[in-house]
Amino acid sequence: MVLLSSEPTWPTLPDYFHDWALVDVETSGLRPGRDRVLSLAILTLDPRGNPTGEFSTLLNPGCDPGPVHVHGLTAARLAGAPTFEEIAPRVGALLGGRVLVAHNAHFDYDFLAHEFAHVRSWVPVARRLCTLALNRLIGPAVPDLKLGTLAAHYGVRQERAHDAQDDVRVLSGILRGSLGAAERLGLSLPLLDCPPRQDYKPYVPKTPCPYRDPGRYTPGGPLVQGMKVAITGDTRVSREELVARSVAAGLNMMTSVSGRTSLVVTNDPAAASAKLRRAVDEGVPLVDEPTYLRLLEDVRPGRAKGVARQRGEEAPADRTTTAPDRTITVPPAPTPEIPAQRAAAPVVSPATADRPLAGRRVLVLGGAHEAAVEARGRVVALGASAAVNLSAGVTDVVVLPGGEADRRMSRIAALGLPVHDAAWLLEPEAAERPAPATAGSAAEGRPDAARVLVRGAVIDLADTGTAWTVAAAWRQQAPCDVDVVAFAVDAQEQVAGDEDFVFYGAPEHPDGTLRLATDGPTEQAVTVDLERLPLETHRVVIAAAIDGAATFSDVGAVEITATCGVGAAPAARATLDAATTERTMILAEIYRRGERWRLRAVGQGYDHGLADLARGYGVDVAD
Repeated sequence: MVLLSSEPTWPTLPDYFHDWALVDVETSGLRPGRDRVLSLAILTLDPRGNPTGEFSTLLNPGCDPGPVHVHGLTAARLAGAPTFEEIAPRVGALLGGRVLVAHNAHFDYDFLAHEFAHVRSWVPVARRLCTLALNRLIGPAVPDLKLGTLAAHYGVRQERAHDAQDDVRVLSGILRGSLGAAERLGLSLPLLDCPPRQDYKPYVPKTPCPYRDPGRYTPGGPLVQGMKVAITGDTRVSREELVARSVAAGLNMMTSVSGRTSLVVTNDPAAASAKLRRAVDEGVPLVDEPTYLRLLEDVRPGRAKGVARQRGEEAPADRTTTAPDRTITVPPAPTPEIPAQRAAAPVVSPATADRPLAGRRVLVLGGAHEAAVEARGRVVALGASAAVNLSAGVTDVVVLPGGEADRRMSRIAALGLPVHDAAWLLEPEAAERPAPATAGSAAEGRPDAARVLVRGAVIDLADTGTAWTVAAAWRQQAPCDVDVVAFAVDAQEQVAGDEDFVFYGAPEHPDGTLRLATDGPTEQAVTVDLERLPLETHRVVIAAAIDGAATFSDVGAVEITATCGVGAAPAARATLDAATTERTMILAEIYRRGERWRLRAVGQGYDHGLADLARGYGVDVAD
């Protein structure tokens, strides 16, 4: 088993008692469904942390093993290994009825889901726990949250990195230490439901339309490559053939109708379908199938994406533009705190090192929503970051009226954290006292190195060749579900196609440049591969939406962090909580500025729902 320098006891909270299945996979690449599992290790534990089973094997993937320099698994070494189909029954028996645990669990779970789909089955797991997400909640005083770093922090000896069997043994020690730290903080485990799914399909690359949208079809005129075409009702030519011929001609085939649709093909314009009703409402031209087939014979050349602006040319100024033909008009921010929404000059995040609370993390409890917003704003103005949950990085707690009844107060007292009233934030002489130890311990305390951003502030993103991730987190006791989404838009603030809208139903762009991951009930993240984004993508808009009647005043503050690479330390963080009655909120945007990419903290809310927000960016949303 894993050797611990001072092995902590297993936690005693009943909510932490589960049968566990700790998993690690080594893979031929990073795309589940396209790439395959090369090595798999599983370690099972009972609710008190005692080992109950262990299994590890190499696997013959039937494909190129990929980056051998990382995992060391050559094709020759894998040639005699079993296939996943041969070991699937044993893997299923080990996983069944247990909580799956992995470091960056979204990755391991999705690979297993696709491997089970290959053998016409599904992962027998009802819930999973990500130790990376758990440690983001804990906030240990470490330079990053990578497996090796956490192993050293929790006193676990790592012998062979990127070896599935050793990694899963290391993971057991990290789980033990993480559960102990979470218990001291009174955290709820970020267990994520994994309902059985049979819709995992092998990776089939979808080629987005390579031409820019030329706009509406003019009756009597020709079709132009890039036009958005929808088909409704029965057709004489099979729907599959009609779509294939259209795509081959360079048209952008849509599954629904919006104000951005160029043309609707129908043989029964009097039918009462939702597509036709929407087409009539939006004034979209209709043609019958014979006319459309004739038009397909002479489709005029369109303008290829990426040719209007080459690398090195100046990008549009730092501003949010509004296209006149959008379904809705997204208004600019009504407060002067986001001048970047109104003018070309960016708001560069001010340095906080010389401010009284620089390097601290302050948790605000209680108070009406407006009072809590004001207090957190003062926290940031003094140079600290505003926490949304109690973590090991919290250095101070501000209690507003009603906060005394917060269930976390007993943990705060046990940890010996300084507790202040609102007046403390108005007394510079009090704020300038030496920073106290964090909730972890006096030995662990270290300043938070992440740049603290106010609403509207901008930072440059380092060009390291590694994808950037913007994660959003909110308080664990939020009374409603929050969904994080992203839009890849052009200089006119419009998506080129529906695939440029990433959300819970379509969590990955077909080319892999934009991905959504859910790491827990109160944390979701968008990863953007900046180097591979098409030239016409001017910005990536990251938003959050609430389903139902709840609003962001019910959710409270949302904290966003920007990191470069899995498990890396945050480069920047912002706490966004000005929204009250709004049900959608733009959290952040990553945008081009000449040769560089920048990130802006936005925090702008809207009263409408996700469907209207998506239509505003040109997504065809079905009624």
